[in-house]
Amino acid sequence: MHILLTDDDTELAQMLSEYLQSQHFQVTCAHDGKTGLELAETGNFDLLLLDVMLPELDGFEVLKRLRAQSLMPVIMLTAKGDDFDRIFGLELGADDYIPKPFNHRELLARVKAITRRIEHINATKPRQDLQFAGLDMCMHSRSVSANTQPLALTGTEFAILHLLLQQPGTVISKEQISEQVLGRRLAPYDRSIDMHVSNLRKKIAEHIEAERIRTLRGTGYVLVGDA
Repeated sequence: MHILLTDDDTELAQMLSEYLQSQHFQVTCAHDGKTGLELAETGNFDLLLLDVMLPELDGFEVLKRLRAQSLMPVIMLTAKGDDFDRIFGLELGADDYIPKPFNHRELLARVKAITRRIEHINATKPRQDLQFAGLDMCMHSRSVSANTQPLALTGTEFAILHLLLQQPGTVISKEQISEQVLGRRLAPYDRSIDMHVSNLRKKIAEHIEAERIRTLRGTGYVLVGDA
């Protein structure tokens, strides 16, 4: 797995690079947003670790421009306790975030969670294509359409919808989604799942007027058809 690490803290980037390489990942470093975006657009990377505070282009602008053409998984490196950065990053299409300073093992766990998710989806056989209430998911091409119109979903959004499509009409808890999609237990006040589902809803609503993902407050989400 080839990781692109974009962080202007050269010392931290070097330490992270050496640590991830010791865990059998290939790592390329960029130290400003412009270079990071250029590498992300032209290189063959599996994951982007993206700091928010960057020279040239900040992390949000890098993510915004990247999402216009790529669904590469992105983990944002945010300031500790800065909820705005986390929520805004998720709204722009980040797959996950981790606040600085962080434990290297926690970062590794987040990276491996995305790795497992990619491997699981890639290993899913084409015959497991899913359809429900105007939503069609093709596992062979990893594509999704709503009323035959293609949806550009991030890897996390795809995984959440895949989980819901496997059990339409069944309530899926936030805890289940966090553990099966993000690969970690849901922390108190963590709004990651809410933001991913909100983004997914907006994309579906562009082509299907009726609500497809219903929230059961305090419980979770359920995929529903027309009444």
